[in-house]
Amino acid sequence: MLFNSFEFLVFFIAVTSLYFLLPHRWRWVMLLLASCGFYMYFKPEYIVILAFTIVIDYWAGILIAEAPSQQLKQRYLLLSLISNIGILAFFKYYNFLDDNITGLAKVFGVGLNIPYLHWLLPIGLSFHTFQAMSYTIEVSRGNQEAERHFGIYSLYVMFYPQLVAGPIERPQNMLHQFHEEHHFSWDNLIGGLKLMGWGVFKKVVIADRMATIVDYVYADPYKWHGFALVVTLVVYAAQIYCDFSGYSDIALGSAQVMGFKLMRNFNYPFRARNIADFWRRWHISLNTWFNDYLFTPLIVNKRDWGKWGVVFAIFVTFGISGLWHGASWTFVTWGLLNGLGLAYDFLSKKFRRELSKKIPAVIYNNVSVALTFSFCCLVWIFFRASTFKTAFYVLGNLFRHGPGSGYFSLTEPSLHGQPSAYLGQPLWRLAASLALIPLLFFAEQAISYKDENHFRKL
Repeated sequence: MLFNSFEFLVFFIAVTSLYFLLPHRWRWVMLLLASCGFYMYFKPEYIVILAFTIVIDYWAGILIAEAPSQQLKQRYLLLSLISNIGILAFFKYYNFLDDNITGLAKVFGVGLNIPYLHWLLPIGLSFHTFQAMSYTIEVSRGNQEAERHFGIYSLYVMFYPQLVAGPIERPQNMLHQFHEEHHFSWDNLIGGLKLMGWGVFKKVVIADRMATIVDYVYADPYKWHGFALVVTLVVYAAQIYCDFSGYSDIALGSAQVMGFKLMRNFNYPFRARNIADFWRRWHISLNTWFNDYLFTPLIVNKRDWGKWGVVFAIFVTFGISGLWHGASWTFVTWGLLNGLGLAYDFLSKKFRRELSKKIPAVIYNNVSVALTFSFCCLVWIFFRASTFKTAFYVLGNLFRHGPGSGYFSLTEPSLHGQPSAYLGQPLWRLAASLALIPLLFFAEQAISYKDENHFRKL
């Protein structure tokens, strides 16, 4: 069930109405059943996979909490992590591993015939797997008591607003909310509906419109060059941001209407002045997850390496983050390129601080924002391109003009030699679509100045 569908509108109204009509003691039952129905709308049989991981992690949490020794706690935690990562690896990375193992075997003259599996990836698997792992990790660290109520724990993993696209919540933030009684609030209703409406606008009006342009260009990227490719990069930045942040806004808003507070997932990322700042603002729930459970432990483990230990941790973390986003080496490359940008930020911090003192703040800050945005657009080529060949073609032709044409030439002229369409769009529609991008930035700038702490007040 898509957030931007009529079915979800009916579902949301029905579930929210029932939530406030039912006594508190029955609300968790209704929410759990509704979340199961929401998940099963996509592919019913995959609920079995989710149920399996929920049972494993529920008992793992209790066993960890009751274990008499740290060594035993670590064993139960390892059981939980292996089950979650194993399921994620099997469904998301089996074919990726198949391709790479088979290719490596050919290099050594060995012919392998590993069967390829054809199935749809369970919806939201990467998200609820990471949320489940955060629970057992936090219990093992002593930061969260084991949840004894099986239904409440199941709801923590399956809560429908953030089940398929996050935010990836910590148990400390969510579990206690399912035990608390929420009362109807006009402020929550109006604020939540506004947030949902803004999310739907970003998803339907901006992201989906931008997707038609990007998909058209990438369907046959080799006929494009120069200005067309640059426009496509900017359009894709708007598409991916509005698609993902739009879904997050709908999730936060639908939860807020019922009185639940989800964590902020995006904090105006295109205002970032460097790559580190960008990743503090973009997909916050995932990046804090990697920071808490991978990056920080790696730094501690490699503390004897000094600053190079930090650089090592950056590349490992973002390499894995790239793989989390997609089972392809292009995604890994995208992650490593972001790691390169972060390593530069870390190593050049002192130099940039001194440079900022010599340049007027308004110039330095705006140039920094422009360079950060440009870097993100460039590395997103590897995120969107399906092959390295396509990615390198786009990179190599951003500032070249095609044979016999200028840099700004329109490649789709009408029969009469006058341009009537460009990038697969009538010119009037393309102009309207591109006008939405600065409109988005100005709107979010205004929102941020009006209430910078909006989400923290929910």
